[in-house]
Amino acid sequence: MSRWTGSWLSGPNSVLSPGEDSNDGTQQRWRGERHGFPKEGPGSIASIGRRTFAILVDFLLAAGVAAVFTQPDLPKNWSLLAWFVITVVAVAFFGFTPGHALLGLRVARIDGKTFVHLPRALLRTVLIFPLIPALVWDSDGRCLHDKAAGTVVIKVR
Repeated sequence: MSRWTGSWLSGPNSVLSPGEDSNDGTQQRWRGERHGFPKEGPGSIASIGRRTFAILVDFLLAAGVAAVFTQPDLPKNWSLLAWFVITVVAVAFFGFTPGHALLGLRVARIDGKTFVHLPRALLRTVLIFPLIPALVWDSDGRCLHDKAAGTVVIKVR
C-alpha cells in the first residue's frame, strides 16, 4: 500500500490515538513518532488548534489584501484568489504562510528535504480549498491534503 494512503486504509491500528496500545507491538506514544518527529518542542507535529488559528490569520490577511484592490466595494471572491496566491507562494518558497510564521509553524516535507517546492505547495493548497481534506486527519495529526502532498506542519518554536 502506498505511503500516503497507508494510515488511512491500513485498518484498525491506523485509527489508534497516540498512547493507545493495539497489543501487537505497534504502539505509537505521540503524534509523529512513527515518522521520527519529537514529542514536543521545535520539530514536533503542530496541533490542530494552532493550525486552525494560522489559517484564520491567513484568511483575514487575504481579505485585507483583496480589499485594498477592490475598494470601495467588498473583496467578494477576490479574497479567495489572494489567499490562494499568498499560500502557494509562501509555502513553496519559504515553507510557511504569514499565519504559520505568526504562530511558529512551518510546512515541512515528510521525506526530510528542505523545500516544499511549487508542485507540492500547489497540490496542498488546491486540496485545502474545499476544506474537507483539512478537516480529516490521522493519529499523526496530518490532514488529507498534507498526506497527498507528502508534507507535515511542524512547530519551529
